[in-house]
Amino acid sequence: MTSIITAVVVVAVIGAIAGLGLAIASKVFAVPVDEKAEKIRECLPGANCGACGYSGCDGYAQALSNGETTDTALCNPGGSEVSAQIAEITGLSAGEVKPMAAVVLCQGHNNNATTKLEYQGVQSCKMAAQLFGGPKDCIYGCVGMGDCVEACPYDAIQLCDGVARINPLLCRACKMCVASCPKGIIKLMPLHEAKAAVLCNNHDKGVLTMKECKAGCIGCMKCVKVCQFDAVKVVNYCAEVDFDKCVGCGACHSACPKGAIDIIRLG
Repeated sequence: MTSIITAVVVVAVIGAIAGLGLAIASKVFAVPVDEKAEKIRECLPGANCGACGYSGCDGYAQALSNGETTDTALCNPGGSEVSAQIAEITGLSAGEVKPMAAVVLCQGHNNNATTKLEYQGVQSCKMAAQLFGGPKDCIYGCVGMGDCVEACPYDAIQLCDGVARINPLLCRACKMCVASCPKGIIKLMPLHEAKAAVLCNNHDKGVLTMKECKAGCIGCMKCVKVCQFDAVKVVNYCAEVDFDKCVGCGACHSACPKGAIDIIRLG
């Protein structure tokens, strides 16, 4: 009986000493709480997308609190409303976040794009693209296996006939889909403004492009010639539009013989 009591006492003493040690350690090694950073973090949407240029919401909040940045308008998903909340906490000026939405610049759906092989591997754009550039003849277009769908935290993307399509009303411009696309064909465009968009990223010569996709840009320069605002140029056989210069007049759309340019108004 005495041995049992002795064992219980020893265990209790050890537990008390260990508890005291942990209590002291928690005080000694406690990490100071940055209350300002925590308040800023509560304002942010929590997507941790990195569109702000930092590691995530925590990184952006800490940078604002430490004075590493004074730009309150870096959070695209939060928009101007979050910028105003951050400004109220930090005393900085509230910036305006220009509403944007992502667009897939490709029309290589199953009726337009030709295929060179039947892919039966892992259903991933990144994986499929490693095999001869993907199953489609056009190695620049949408692979259509949904890496962007998986990456989108707002359920804004669906696959339609072999090409990803984005709902601008659900998109928050977090750029997660942009980062996930192995072809680099997802871009951000201004919301509520009519802009011309080249729905193609094919950089092959026109003759080859026509064999690969019915709606591919052939670099004919007709869009460049009709644009009065110097908003369109052809780089490596594919047209590009400067959204800052484009006024959405539609001249390039009308001039394009392949229907590769469309006037898009998101939202």
